Amino acid sequence: MSERKVLNKYYPPDFDPTKIPKLRQSKNRNFGIRLMAPFNMRCNTCGEYIYKGKKFNSQKETVEDKNYLGLHIFRFYIKCPRCIAVIAFRTDPETTDYVLEAGATRNFEALRTAEQLAIKEQKEKEEELKNNPMKVLENRSLKSQQEIEAIENLEELYQIRKKQNNSDIHEILKELEKPVKPTAEELAKRQAEEDEEFIRSQFPRVRRLADTEIVNKVEETKKPKLESQKTSNNHCQKDLLKRIKIVKNARKEEPASSKQAAASSSSVETKSLGLVGYSDDSDQSDS
Repeated sequence: MSERKVLNKYYPPDFDPTKIPKLRQSKNRNFGIRLMAPFNMRCNTCGEYIYKGKKFNSQKETVEDKNYLGLHIFRFYIKCPRCIAVIAFRTDPETTDYVLEAGATRNFEALRTAEQLAIKEQKEKEEELKNNPMKVLENRSLKSQQEIEAIENLEELYQIRKKQNNSDIHEILKELEKPVKPTAEELAKRQAEEDEEFIRSQFPRVRRLADTEIVNKVEETKKPKLESQKTSNNHCQKDLLKRIKIVKNARKEEPASSKQAAASSSSVETKSLGLVGYSDDSDQSDS
């Protein structure tokens, strides 16, 4: 039994390929080809929607009376999957798209319409430039300004690049590798964290007091101190009051003592004057 998939076939020694009869076929004959729907469409007979990418077994033929720059245009026939109505469309090499001819209507496509509008606007601008020479001059002046700005920007970039090339790469790397100096707050925070870690390492079993407990203990330690301060303040106040009374009494006694001192000084003066007068009289009697 021979093999099913054979590449090399047996040709007898008396084989003559010219004796094989040739089939007479028409030039524009249809080919069966498998394709996908190139766009979204809707059948005119039953209203079935056919989406882009749906696969069909189609018939292909060349259009004899049409071509574009020597390129052949092909026509395809497919059948609606619901009502088996024939739908025909052909290639359009001018717009690199397909044209629906019969059997269905093409659905709206925003991208396609936007491209068509852009092409129309471009054609209108070209026609306007042809008919309006002043517009051509304005466009030329704008283009020249844009070219000057572009040249200036390129010169600036060239200067910046030149400065960067002149700089030493090793110096830049050294500057980047330099450690950033921490601020005072960061240093204090770091020192506090290191202290806490050291304390935990030295006293692992000691339970850390909560903030409320610490506050309560500090308040308890402050209470006897405050009481002792109050008692000492009371004693000081009493001493001050005593001293103030003594000073007042001393000030009251000062006027009486001053009067006594004045009287004693006046008596001394009179005594001295009497002695002087007595001495004068004795001198006269002697003379």
